[in-house]
Amino acid sequence: MRQTYDSDITREQFAHISEDLRSVKKHTSPRKVDLYDVFCAILYLLKNACTWRSIPHDFPKWGIVRYYYDVWTKKNENGESVLDYVQAKLVDLERYETRDNPTPTMLIVDSKTIQNADTAEEKGYDGGKKNRV
Repeated sequence: MRQTYDSDITREQFAHISEDLRSVKKHTSPRKVDLYDVFCAILYLLKNACTWRSIPHDFPKWGIVRYYYDVWTKKNENGESVLDYVQAKLVDLERYETRDNPTPTMLIVDSKTIQNADTAEEKGYDGGKKNRV
């Protein structure tokens, strides 16, 4: 039994994505590691921005975690990786379970006024900063 970390997901949440993760590579022999522990190790690494060798020792060996990370982050023909897909799936699941409206209803865009090249076709005026753009 390993220690739990704040980056871990529950086994119930993992059940929703386990088939997606398992289907990436076909295996003819039984796995020697629990993919749940591997996935939680990757979440730990991403959350804490640590090095591969700094992953706590109660997770699978860092080389195994790195191998699965490389496999799961490989982009498909649509430019999306399995890791991107399952993380989005987990976010959608959390939104669905905790909110009345599972789709985001607000968007915040932060922008900065930049100088436009003299050769640019469109120019305007930023009244808030009183700069020509």
